[in-house]
This record gives sequence, C-alpha cells and structure tokens, in this order.
Amino acid sequence: MPALTSLAKAGGCAAKYPAARLETLLAALEPAEASDLLVGLDPADDAAVYRLDDERAIVFTVDFFPPVVDDPRAFGAIAATNALNDVFAMGGTPLLALSITAFPEELPTEMLGEILAGANEAVRAAGAILAGGHTIRDDEPKYGIAVVGIVHPTGIWPKSGARPGDALFLTKRLGTGLAVQAEREGRAPPGALEAALAAMLTLNREAADLVRPFSPNAVTDVTGFGLLGHAHEMASRSGVRIELDAAALPALPSALDLAEAGVRTGGDRRNREFAGPHVTSTAPAAQEALAFDPQTSGGLLISLPADKRAVLQGTFDAAGSDLFHVGEVHAGEGVTLR
Repeated sequence: MPALTSLAKAGGCAAKYPAARLETLLAALEPAEASDLLVGLDPADDAAVYRLDDERAIVFTVDFFPPVVDDPRAFGAIAATNALNDVFAMGGTPLLALSITAFPEELPTEMLGEILAGANEAVRAAGAILAGGHTIRDDEPKYGIAVVGIVHPTGIWPKSGARPGDALFLTKRLGTGLAVQAEREGRAPPGALEAALAAMLTLNREAADLVRPFSPNAVTDVTGFGLLGHAHEMASRSGVRIELDAAALPALPSALDLAEAGVRTGGDRRNREFAGPHVTSTAPAAQEALAFDPQTSGGLLISLPADKRAVLQGTFDAAGSDLFHVGEVHAGEGVTLR
C-alpha cells in the first residue's frame, strides 16, 4: 500500500495556489453589492460573513489539500482543523461541516474511512457536526471541509483592523512546513515531525475563547502564506506597517536547525514572490525562512492595543496556553522583520 504523501506533489497548505496569482484572479471579480454581506472579497478575509439579523451572522469557509502526513486519520483531523480554524479566526463558532474528498479508487476504502473518522473527531471537538459531503475519484488524494459558523455582527474579527500602537501576538510555534519537508527528504531529526503534528492537530478554539473578552482589533490565522505573507495581508488591508522581532518568533523543535541546513518547501518560494517585495528584513537567513515557511493549521496572529498586553499574557499563562509577543503595529506601510 503506497504512503499517502507519496501520492501528493505537495502537502498541506504548502499546496496552496500562489497568493500573487490569487490576487490577480480575485481582482477580476465584481464585489457583491449586498448590505448583509459583511465580509466578502472587498477586502477578502479568512471567511465570508453574512448577516442574518441584528444578533446573528453566518461565517462560511472552505479549505482542502493533499496529504501532509501518511497516517490517514491524522491527515483527516489536520485538514478539518485547518478549515475550522478559519471560523475561529473570524471570532465565530463552528456549527456545521461538509466533507470535500478526492480519493484514488485503487486505495483501500478503509483508508478513506480513517480520514473521515479523523475529520469527524476534529469537527466534534470544535463543537460542530460533520453532516455529509461530496467525494470524487482522483489520482491524488485530497481532503478538507466546508464549514458554517455563527458570529455576532459586531463581534467579527477582520484582518483589516490593525492600528498603530497595537501589539502583535502569535498563538502557535512556526515551522510545520520545514518539519514536513524534512520528513519527506529523510532529514527530520527525532521528534520534529511529532511536534509539528501536535501543533497541526490543535484547534484554535481555546485561543479564540481566551482572546475574545479583549476585543482584538485584527486577527488572522497563519497558514499557507507563512507569517510574513499573512502579516503583509494584515498590514496592507489595515493601512499600517507591521514590525516583527525575528528573535521573538517561536519555533517548533529543530525548525531553525532545519532552516539553517537549507530545508525549504515550494511554498517558501511562492511566499517570497508574494510578500517579499513588501518585506524589509535584517534577520538571519534561518529566521527569515521560518517567517516565510508555509504553515498548515497554524496559530492566530492577533493585533490589539498594547495596554492590554500584560493582562492578555497573564490570561493565556493562567490557562496554560501558548502566547508569544512577536511585534508591533506602526503608522506607515509594509512589513519589517528586524
């Protein structure tokens, strides 16, 4: 039986279509003129949001990708977690999910069953229901989910709301792309992939619940475009300059060593093409690679007033949850990695 990752050209969020090309494609679409469409393509965000009434809006997102690991149950859970995290990044709560599946007919049905079982576990852990889906035959396996959630119309977290004077926080360590690529190349040290797996399987539900009382100005989840790609999106859509401290960037075990050794994903190159022209970096090459590394099911990037920093940090510390202060927001434009 072939390993799942051997059937994929690229795995996880590293398989995303280049962000620069997406911008060109989306620019050709006319923005929908609907007063109840609170978040659509102008500007685009982590999910669409549509107002139902004064108290309720639905959050809708979809995400799928080829295998990032060989274990089918873990693959299903990671793919589902990645999509569910888009709802949490908008300040919402997931309600309902549908599977999107492409699978080779030659592979055992039991393998697909394990993928679906892993996804179901993640969806249930998010407090939602996996209620069906659609499956097609394909030589390259792919899996993901479409998710519907709920949010109060005044409680949406856009990525376009960062303000000068804000502090920036990250809720997960970086380096999943480096660890997965090193495993593919047979260069991963013991424990590197396991640490990446644990991160990719972690829902951002608890982090979102902890930050909600602080009314953040802007939030996004860090996935395939890497920290610098998503920071560029936040900066450009907010009309601000984001400054990141390279030394403060949290790394998964061995991630910086792998970057030093020259491990890179295809997504690294595409992320540099997308965000690189807007990034000024004086950081060492390994830390820069960590910041460009495409993440699968990454953490939340949070922007909120700096005077809330100490209390937010204390709240996360008391809950035993990771929170890393990684930078600040200033007037201006672009992203600085210092």
